[in-house]
Amino acid sequence: MHKSFLRETAGAVMRATVVVLTIIAVLISISALYDVETGISDGTCNIAVLPIEGTILPFHGLTEFDLVITPEAVETFMDTAEEDEDIDGVLLEINSPGGTPVASERIAERFRDSSLPVVGLVGDVAASGGYMVAASTDFLIASPMSDVGSIGVNMSYVEESLKNEEEGLTYVQLTTGKFKDIGSPNRAITDEEREKLQADLDIIHKEFVNIVAKYRDMEVSAVEALADGSTMPGAKAIEAGLIDSLGNRSDAINIFASILEMDASEISFCEYDRGFLPF
Repeated sequence: MHKSFLRETAGAVMRATVVVLTIIAVLISISALYDVETGISDGTCNIAVLPIEGTILPFHGLTEFDLVITPEAVETFMDTAEEDEDIDGVLLEINSPGGTPVASERIAERFRDSSLPVVGLVGDVAASGGYMVAASTDFLIASPMSDVGSIGVNMSYVEESLKNEEEGLTYVQLTTGKFKDIGSPNRAITDEEREKLQADLDIIHKEFVNIVAKYRDMEVSAVEALADGSTMPGAKAIEAGLIDSLGNRSDAINIFASILEMDASEISFCEYDRGFLPF
């Protein structure tokens, strides 16, 4: 028990350190993203462009994904954009297969609550948590070839108990609660455990459906009919009501012009350096 406590304490310290370092990295990366000392606009552009690229996670260091977007990064960016008097709106360039549900919800809520108009532009994919974020925008654009949707929840894993047995490995179960090692790949799942996990997934799935229905102003039953975990190309997503229009950056300019009641010539994107993606 003492050793276990020390390991858990060390783990908590490491996680706290990761969070602190992440916040510092985000503060540095915001200026590096646009190569400016303060704010986002240099006075010649008025639409902040934020890449939502990669896996959505609560913090960096959780896994070894090459591209990660976190709620802290988004919140820092949005705070900076909203405080910049030259910024009139935010364009999200979305290429994300999803991530954890709570991190996705936090990011979606931040965009939804923004004082600035937020337009989403889907690249190749806005799936699962990536679509939850996309759905929160004031206007959502995608290519006819974009992969959109995947409204569902996944907790699948590879069970390796037979492989362990063949290799002469024995899983020793030592827990203080019968569900403490639920989902361990080193032993077969019980019927009771499977039922419990499925019930948990159903709760998250229902919440996901309700969030999309609220953001997209759709009937819950309509979203439920689409929430089978599959994706669809943008050409079908517009028919299903999951996006607002088919298009590209040029179309995003016209949307901002309409929202801001400006001429399209007055819309200018504050470009980020694609060679430096800090998230």
